[in-house]
Amino acid sequence: MLSVPANSRIDFAGSPRPTVGVEWEFALVDATTRDLSNGAAAVIEELGGNPRVHKELLRNTVEFVTGICDSVPEAMDDLRSTLGTARQIVRNRGMDLFCAGTHPFAKWSPGSLTDAPRYAELIKRTQWWGRQMLIWGVHVHVGVRSAHKVMAINTSLLNHYPHLLALSASSPFWDGEDTGYASNRAMMFQQLPTAGLPFHFQTWAEWERFVYDQKKTGIIDHMNEIRWDIRPSPHIGTVEVRVFDGVSNLAELSALVALTHCLVVDLDRRLDAGESLPTMPPWHVQENKWRAARYGLDAIIIQDADSNERLVTEDLDELLNRLEPVAASLHCADELRRVADIYTSGASYQRQRRVAEEHDGDLRAVVDALVAELEI
Repeated sequence: MLSVPANSRIDFAGSPRPTVGVEWEFALVDATTRDLSNGAAAVIEELGGNPRVHKELLRNTVEFVTGICDSVPEAMDDLRSTLGTARQIVRNRGMDLFCAGTHPFAKWSPGSLTDAPRYAELIKRTQWWGRQMLIWGVHVHVGVRSAHKVMAINTSLLNHYPHLLALSASSPFWDGEDTGYASNRAMMFQQLPTAGLPFHFQTWAEWERFVYDQKKTGIIDHMNEIRWDIRPSPHIGTVEVRVFDGVSNLAELSALVALTHCLVVDLDRRLDAGESLPTMPPWHVQENKWRAARYGLDAIIIQDADSNERLVTEDLDELLNRLEPVAASLHCADELRRVADIYTSGASYQRQRRVAEEHDGDLRAVVDALVAELEI
């Protein structure tokens, strides 16, 4: 691999402990019509510059973020506090907070775009696909001490990609139709030129060279424009997991954040123990993403480089048992146990389809049900 100029090196801030942080995207929906509502700017203004609430690509979207937290319970308390304040403001303006990977029937309109040069440039460049980005997700950051560990962790995490996506899948509907997918969002988002699955790098130098090449060829201007499903966040010293569809409630969110926290820390500790982390060929990872997006919790996934296969929920049973000691050390054992509740009770995409069927295909009822799931 060719080296990069000294001034193109990427410093990794590093985290002295395995911190956790969460970014949770919400759509605003009209309380009566249940369609999207472009009220984000007014909500953010009324919140008075709250650093926990951010604007996003679309004027119908607000993002709630935590501070740097030491545990999943701390992160959930942080989000709960922000939600308590923001939800009342949203309701007073005739709207509700809604979170899923996609809205069941909304359509893009040019007036949906937040007024910012970088967003306008994104749509100008990506055209039709950019205008389809009516999608919402959850990002989880986990602190890692050293840049030397980051890419090995990033690549090994891809083995668990289908587990994370299947558990969070919440986007079966698109533009009023059932797509047949558990996560249509995953399929839509990867159409952006720098989004989707990451390349399989093992060293920080490979990442530096990749970013250098991307900038030199004009593909990106800033590192944040690399929108991979799992990526390094060098300025805050984390691995950022962006696999998840939007999550409608705190209980499921806490479970998914706990699973992510445990997976990253487990891999980090295995590196400390001198292990070589397991990986799979890129074609297996790509196939697993598709299977999880298509079939959700019914996906039969490829487990390893030897092409062994297993039902994703059976693999989750074993994975959760193995991670129990890690969860105990991270003070999220209760939250990790909730992961099994998702696949025993039904994931969001399954609940949404059930509601639609019970209401003769009325997708406004699906929005109602998702809004009702947000209990603080």
